[in-house]
Amino acid sequence: MSRIPTRDEVLAWIADHPTQTSKRDIAKAFGIKGAARIDLKRLLREMEAEGHLEKRKKTYRDPDHLPRVSVLQMLAPTEDGDLFAKPLEWHGDGPEPRVLFLPRRSDPAMGEGDRILARLTHVHEDDHTYEARLIRRIGTNPRRLLGVFRKGAEGGRIVPIDKGADREWRVAEGATHGAKDGELVEAEQAGPRARMGLPSARIVTRLGDPSAPRAVSLIAIHQHGIPDAFPDKVIAEADAQKPAPMGKRLDLRDLPLVTIDPADARDHDDAVYAQPDDDPDNEGGHVVWVAIADVAHYVTPGSALDREARKRGNSTYFPDRVVPMLPDRLSGDLCSLHEGVPRACIALRMVLDRDGNKIGHKFHRAMMRSAASLTYEQAQAAIDGQAEGKAETLLPDVIRPLYAAYDAARTARERRQPLDLDLPERRIILNDDGKVVSVAFRDRFDAHRLIEEFMVLANVCAAETLAQKRRPLLYRVHEEPSPEKLDALREVAKASGLTLAKGQVLETKHLNRLLEQADGTDEAELINMSTLRSMTQAYYSPENFGHFGLALRQYAHFTSPIRRYADLVIHRALISAHGWGEDGMTPEDEERLDETAKHISETERRSMTAERDTTDRYLAAYLSERVGNEMAGRISGVTRFGLFVKLDDSGADGLVPIRSLGNEFFHYDAEAQSLMGSDTGVEIGIGQRVTVKLTEAVPVTGGIGLELLELDGKAMPQGPRTGHRRSRGKTGPRKAARAKTKAAKTKRKVERKRRQG
Repeated sequence: MSRIPTRDEVLAWIADHPTQTSKRDIAKAFGIKGAARIDLKRLLREMEAEGHLEKRKKTYRDPDHLPRVSVLQMLAPTEDGDLFAKPLEWHGDGPEPRVLFLPRRSDPAMGEGDRILARLTHVHEDDHTYEARLIRRIGTNPRRLLGVFRKGAEGGRIVPIDKGADREWRVAEGATHGAKDGELVEAEQAGPRARMGLPSARIVTRLGDPSAPRAVSLIAIHQHGIPDAFPDKVIAEADAQKPAPMGKRLDLRDLPLVTIDPADARDHDDAVYAQPDDDPDNEGGHVVWVAIADVAHYVTPGSALDREARKRGNSTYFPDRVVPMLPDRLSGDLCSLHEGVPRACIALRMVLDRDGNKIGHKFHRAMMRSAASLTYEQAQAAIDGQAEGKAETLLPDVIRPLYAAYDAARTARERRQPLDLDLPERRIILNDDGKVVSVAFRDRFDAHRLIEEFMVLANVCAAETLAQKRRPLLYRVHEEPSPEKLDALREVAKASGLTLAKGQVLETKHLNRLLEQADGTDEAELINMSTLRSMTQAYYSPENFGHFGLALRQYAHFTSPIRRYADLVIHRALISAHGWGEDGMTPEDEERLDETAKHISETERRSMTAERDTTDRYLAAYLSERVGNEMAGRISGVTRFGLFVKLDDSGADGLVPIRSLGNEFFHYDAEAQSLMGSDTGVEIGIGQRVTVKLTEAVPVTGGIGLELLELDGKAMPQGPRTGHRRSRGKTGPRKAARAKTKAAKTKRKVERKRRQG
């Protein structure tokens, strides 16, 4: 008979092999076969009853683990000088795990009793199970600044890059962190604020050359006026927060909700679960749960946290950092749905029929505990038959039902025909020094679409519920394209040999037909980009004007309250509508909804511009080492001053100045978005394939200059040389080109009036 392992041996196996914790895995590890499996099963049940193990579906795990971002209290240094800390939020039944604090050179000195917010890494060491890196000390919020360091005889000074800064900062000799003259540095206030003389600063991060890639996002933050330092009162409020109590919340802690996010996700504010509907009247239907972090419990109306969140409007994401809407204590800890940790949420139960139609929904204020934090890649691999670790365990009871519900929802989505753009997302990959090492396009899986579709359904439910209860709310509005933009899109389609129907009330299905025509052709990316450019900018409004792109009559943002203030407003409206507590929407909030809508629409555009500028600068830095290389691309825009070309490999946009096109005059046709050579008659328009030479790439501005070499596989004609340009007079090809363009315009106008008549 096989030997049954001891309790300590089982726990040691689970600790060392966290992805192999099913009863089958444990039996295999200890060579247990046949009837001995019954004894193993009995042992595992006893360990579960004693609190040594926690059963999740068909796996066993040690429940004693901490969130990745936790509040710790420093302990006295050991005899060897090591610094350990104790967690202040502990949900396990066993002893508190030991946490080793790993200070950086730039960290302030820590003493016994100090409370810190730290990022944890799980390790398997003899004397500790976690290692911690400082985010910041609780109760301290030193002022931060960005500037250029100027070395002096005794330390130096920092010249801030902020336009409004009127004073330099003094840096003592021992606080320079090794910075060199002319380097861009990040510093914090050192000592009390000075009433006279220059204030003192301590350099905490050296960013090197101000034009180097690592400085790009910081420059964008300051250039666009994005608040990146939380006031002391806001930090104090966040630090004082405690985990939400159960109270009257619906207990969903045994429901195996899971988060599915990118591998580099900085927070987890939504979790999902699905199961077949057991209602006999809904045969083949599905029940879908969507749980969203209950940020409203912590960020109450009128508080310092609320004022700062509203001021920021949203989080801003850059390739190397995030400027959050909420402090780390909330965004990375109490409001993040970490695996295995009880978290307050607002949960939505939706019922879909077999065809994906939503036939019912209900909101709850609840308490949940995530069964797993999965990545998109893990979830997709599992459903594709390559499940590993946690995903393999969750496949039969969690992942497959989610995909089954998504298949039904996708059927309903296809009937609704929202705009189906296919735009690959660029991913800028940086090394440890902040330098761009590659530019790739993110893979798109059904796992992405699954989460997106369930979030869309949840947002619809929020808007419908509040409208039904006659509660004020912020709608997410997306109006249909203007006639002028549609005409421009038709010209692009025509130049690509495609058609977009005219003379009818525009619906998304008409644009989808155009996208289907382009699918699989060389023009696919161009048509997708041009369709996107024809769209209006979405915005927030207390009035409902519908969402054209999603083909929905009413729509609100509910699913991301950690990073969008609009979603927090919706959460408060739901709390008030259901009578869940005193932290709902106040009369003052209702009165200024229009003002709030305009403000957060502006902060959203500000963040988008900063993110785009940063991406452009990173791409320029990446390409700066490739000046002189030939590259393939496609003309994505035509203006009076030149051509915009989207490069195939990087997706970067560069400009071909019109002065570099050759030795002839080019006439610009704004309606057709084209250029015509006066001497050669060559026509240049959107969508044409080109070969260009990279002439310049400027990281500081993000500018990329190109020279056009080939047009549709043919060398670019140059026209006559200077000194032989009699045709530039009153007669000749230039005049002929203008006449040809004018005739084309007249023809289009006649055709348009004929169709309108």
